[in-house]
Formats: sequence, C-alpha cells, structure tokens
Amino acid sequence: MDDQTTLTGEVAQAFRDHGITAALTALIGGAITLFAAISRKAFTNEAMLDRLDRELVAQRDRADRQRSEDRKTDGNRLDRIEADIRAVRDMLFDAFQRGRID
Repeated sequence: MDDQTTLTGEVAQAFRDHGITAALTALIGGAITLFAAISRKAFTNEAMLDRLDRELVAQRDRADRQRSEDRKTDGNRLDRIEADIRAVRDMLFDAFQRGRID
C-alpha cells in the first residue's frame, strides 16, 4: 500500500506541477493572445479611421466640385432666361410703340 500511496502522491504531484505550469502557460499565452487581439483591433480601427477620413475628404472635394459646376450651370441658365426676358420685353415695347404711332 505504501507503493500505491507513493505512486498516487507522485502522480498527484506531477499533475499539480504540470497543471500549474500548464495553467501559467495558458495564462501567459492567453494574455499575449488577448494583447495581440486588442492591438490588432486598435490598429485596424486606426487604419479604418484614417481610410474613412481620406474618403470623407475626397467626398467633400467631389461635392464642392459638383456644387461649383452646378452654380456655373445655374448662372448660365439664369443669364439665358434674363436675355430671353429682355428680348420679349424689347419686342413688346417695340410692338407697343408701333401700335401707338399707327
């Protein structure tokens, strides 16, 4: 029985030793994995924010160019409308003047 108790004790001791070592290894490995995941996530988020900032600037530039083109188009259209209004006014004025003289 001494041999059995000694063997059981040695097995239990080995299990405790390896269990603690395994637990420490798992703890350290888990901490490293967690740190790597957090770092990767942080760098990924930072890279994503940088990319979004670049896209936002590009979108603002496109919107500004489009607004500028729209303003130019609207200005040209208003100039044509004003010219048409002046032409109609002049035509009506000429017609009115000819009608009074006759």
